[in-house]
Amino acid sequence: MSTYSTKTADIQKKWVLIDASGLVVGRLATIIAMRLRGKHKPSYTPHMDDGDNVIVINAEKVVFTGRKREKKVYMHHTGFIGGIKERSARSILDGKFPERIVEKAVQRMLPHGPLGRMQFGNLRVYKGAEHPHAAQQPEKLDVGSLNRKNMTAA
Repeated sequence: MSTYSTKTADIQKKWVLIDASGLVVGRLATIIAMRLRGKHKPSYTPHMDDGDNVIVINAEKVVFTGRKREKKVYMHHTGFIGGIKERSARSILDGKFPERIVEKAVQRMLPHGPLGRMQFGNLRVYKGAEHPHAAQQPEKLDVGSLNRKNMTAA
């Protein structure tokens, strides 16, 4: 018996819709990263992009546990000397692009290379409830019902 390896012609990609309102960021990101990589499929092959296309709506309504909303700090460097900048999670969520919280959480869980960048391209995050992908007929994935810890009590 030989080891099965998925061919490019055998890949079946689906569209999945996730409503992120009230979901914990880290737990949501692990489920999205697993779907993007294709690890939920029995035909998972590590060197192929056989994951699903994921649409996340209501990204502005994600929550952090504990005091992470005020204490968690996202850092980036401008490229100039002494140009390290930091922003709290609260300022990003209250700002113009709150979907970047979910994007960064998922991006940092994917492989850092050409394959990871290709898989990250299959993620679409929107801060509101509307998305332009109705023609793809995405199926809804209820992340909150998978585990009681995925949703916050309040």
